[in-house]
Amino acid sequence: MFGINRRVIAVIFGVLALAFVVGSVLLFTPQGQRSTQGKIEFTVNGRPVYELELARAQQADPILSTNPQGLLKRLAEINFVDKLIVTTALLQDTARIRVSSGELKKELDTIKERFGLQKKEDYDRFLTQVGYTDSQLRNELRDQIRINKRVEEIQKKAEPTEEEMRLYFELNREQYKNEERVQARQIVVDDKATADKIYAEVTAAGADFAAIAKANSKLNAEQGGALGAEAGKSEPGPVTRVVFPNAVADAVFKLRDGQISKPIEAGGRFYIVKVEKYLPAGDVKFEEVKDRVKEDAKRIKGQGALEAYLEELRAKANVKFAEGSTLKYENPVVAKVNEAEIKLAEVTQSVFANPQVPQLVQQGLGELAVQFFMPQTLEQFINREAVYQAAQKLGQPFFGSKSDIVTQAQQWKTRDITVTDAEVRKYYDSNLANFTIPASAKVQAVNFKKEDKAKADAFRAAALKGGKLEDLAKANSGTVQDFGVVNPGTMPPVPNRLVFLTRGTFPKGPLGEVSEVVKLEDESHQVLIVNDRKAEVLRPFEEVKEEARQQVLASRRAEAAQKWVEEVRKAAKVENNLQKVLSALTPKEEPKKEEPSTNSTQPGNNQSNPSTPANR
Repeated sequence: MFGINRRVIAVIFGVLALAFVVGSVLLFTPQGQRSTQGKIEFTVNGRPVYELELARAQQADPILSTNPQGLLKRLAEINFVDKLIVTTALLQDTARIRVSSGELKKELDTIKERFGLQKKEDYDRFLTQVGYTDSQLRNELRDQIRINKRVEEIQKKAEPTEEEMRLYFELNREQYKNEERVQARQIVVDDKATADKIYAEVTAAGADFAAIAKANSKLNAEQGGALGAEAGKSEPGPVTRVVFPNAVADAVFKLRDGQISKPIEAGGRFYIVKVEKYLPAGDVKFEEVKDRVKEDAKRIKGQGALEAYLEELRAKANVKFAEGSTLKYENPVVAKVNEAEIKLAEVTQSVFANPQVPQLVQQGLGELAVQFFMPQTLEQFINREAVYQAAQKLGQPFFGSKSDIVTQAQQWKTRDITVTDAEVRKYYDSNLANFTIPASAKVQAVNFKKEDKAKADAFRAAALKGGKLEDLAKANSGTVQDFGVVNPGTMPPVPNRLVFLTRGTFPKGPLGEVSEVVKLEDESHQVLIVNDRKAEVLRPFEEVKEEARQQVLASRRAEAAQKWVEEVRKAAKVENNLQKVLSALTPKEEPKKEEPSTNSTQPGNNQSNPSTPANR
């Protein structure tokens, strides 16, 4: 709900600081002679932005490059100029950061490798295509490296305090819980007959599983089949599901202390596992995961430091437009929450960062996007500001960006919410689909033209006898289509119906189940080869009880958080001036002039274009 500023920061730094994309170098002025750059349009803290720089940046802007009209154009220009002001201030702030020749060479080599520019003539051709000289591109890369260094410096200094880390841990305990684990031994062999024989041995009274594993297992034999054992030792250590193939893990984690699995096939081998001790998922102490918490908290605090840095750059920027400049920058207050102001550029940045907006503009629906997204986004900003202010009064060491602080405040307000076992069971019974493993199958189709029904029949008969699928298909003029492992509803209607909605199975041959020859909607023919068919499985309540509990808890906490947000918003003094501001920015149409009468001797006047904006 409140993830606004992180997206805006990504947009601003996406051009320069986070990833260099060669296409985006056109956003900034080549370092050529001033005479080639045109007149100065405006200055930011004394640093000039030239006419050519402005034109190139406008061409690269996803909204302005579509030549919008009316209100959309005014808003796009405000968004564009605001970003240009911040990036210009950013370039100025980082100008003194040193870049070594080695660092520059590394970035240039990365570009050459990415675009296959190993030969000098290829590199020269590339420079011509993007309109740069080698010197100009190197200057752009230096700017890129400087900004990356500045970002790293800001984030590195953002060290979370012990108090902040402990709070973050308390609010996010679930993500630091231990996974369920087992202390176990395994015996792995290559064929089912051997696996069945060994299973009979290990389940006999008095059997020594470790000794049998040492004598027979293809894996971990020297350690008596022990998993997670320390080097040179044979006592199993706690391991999670990831050490087993999926099918084995599914069976093993249903076992409890002392139980032994039946042979399980996975990857062409057979596994027999003895669980010596089952360790359920559970809480951990802060000290046990302090390093992980610090890493997570540092990332969030760094994001907040970056947000504050950008806001400071914008606030301190001294912008002066040259006389006769084609730009006019307005950034009025669109809303107030108590005494805090929300300005138009903040909202436009979030709106135009939404990937749906450029798509709507391309479809000629830009005005509709403005009408829908501007009010919606401003409401999010108002709510976020109201909750941010309320968070300051809770007396907790919240940290990070405004959005992070708002999230932490909501977590704090809902931290004591719990659910009963009865509520969890009721949720499970009402939401069985959430805990159902869908049916699946590995499906291949062999397709035939509509006039090749006889060839399709011949292929089917051959497939039931066996052979190589590709060869059988080719011999009968068929083409193989591999759907892979699929679930209901993921294939076209006819094969989906045959595999998942038809009762029973197809006749089975060496290649798998082979369907009848079916006619498709375009009258062509198809034969399906089906393997590894698995029925839908409802996971039992006890197996998913904790998962269901977390779903109920998350839902309850989200409802409580939303209720608190509504209360905070209601208590705040909110002034929303968006419609007034948009109305003032909307270019006024020139009044239509009366058409001359047919007997008038005066020539008709051309009517001005109503979509042409007023003087900016």
